[in-house]
Amino acid sequence: ALPNASMRFYVPRSKSMVMGELSRRPSSPSLQGRTLKAGWLKKQRSIMKNWQLRWFVLRTDQLYFYKDEEETKPQGCIPLQGSQVNELTANPDEPGRHLFEIVPGCTGEKDRSALSHEAFLLMANSQNDMEDWVKAIRRVIWAPFGGGIFGQHLEDTVQYERKFGPRLAPLLVEQCVDFIREQGLKEEGLFRMPGQANLVKELQDAFDCGDKPLFDSNTDVHTVASLLKLYLRELPEPVIPFNKYEDFLTCAQLLLKDEEVVSLLYISI
Repeated sequence: ALPNASMRFYVPRSKSMVMGELSRRPSSPSLQGRTLKAGWLKKQRSIMKNWQLRWFVLRTDQLYFYKDEEETKPQGCIPLQGSQVNELTANPDEPGRHLFEIVPGCTGEKDRSALSHEAFLLMANSQNDMEDWVKAIRRVIWAPFGGGIFGQHLEDTVQYERKFGPRLAPLLVEQCVDFIREQGLKEEGLFRMPGQANLVKELQDAFDCGDKPLFDSNTDVHTVASLLKLYLRELPEPVIPFNKYEDFLTCAQLLLKDEEVVSLLYISI
């Protein structure tokens, strides 16, 4: 069974969402790790409930925020280990708000329905920007558990999944390709016709959260094909990574030489 997508209507909370109070003493910049993503976001103040524009920097396991882009000392940080990030559907009475929340301590529970008064509420300037932040934060949270694979380097995904047995391609790719071979080779418009967008989103969220949903015979093959296309499209590098390109050309040349040898043998016979 597929999990419900983590989309909810934003409901004002009775308890203040104090941004950064979870960690008022950020670690030394030398210990913060490399920058994974940076940009402007708005955070909600704890008392006045108004929004403050801050420069956010996503590092190895924490999300830091600064007064401006030039600051070197963060005002605070949001620990991400064990947390959950959710997109929030804006209140129809307040259109144009692209909201998401970070809920501390939910990863192990995988409870996507529970509301937390300790959630950190953030607002991006566009839907695409919000989705990019959610994906990046989700990769940080779930990568240690085999999730966060959309947008992750192929090498990192395969290296993790090899813990569970020999593997040449990510499990998602194997599942999609096997299902398409079994159910979709005679399907008209394969890889051209779109699948069900809401189901593609649910499947993406499931894989990104470390789940491994199975496709049954009732699953729409166009949805599976769309999921595979989405995964390949979001890879940070081409399917043949840049650092393997020369090796690929060498292999191709060896294959051509083998074909030439076979052709010469055939002619001589």
